[in-house]
Amino acid sequence: MAFTTEFHGTNAGVTGRVSAILKSATDRVANYRLYRKTVNELSALSMRELDDLGLNRSMIKRIALEAAYGL
Repeated sequence: MAFTTEFHGTNAGVTGRVSAILKSATDRVANYRLYRKTVNELSALSMRELDDLGLNRSMIKRIALEAAYGL
């Protein structure tokens, strides 16, 4: 009986770890999609539009990283 109780406790721990791994993976995918979307949208702007925003093309990747990952 003690073994069964111990087994359930271990199983719950495994389930929690798998759940955490899946959440981490989905968070990474969501962050990457936000990064790509930001890069694509800013890259599509003309030089004039970027200038109106006070941006330069060399800043696009850094801005996308800040938007997606908070870096």
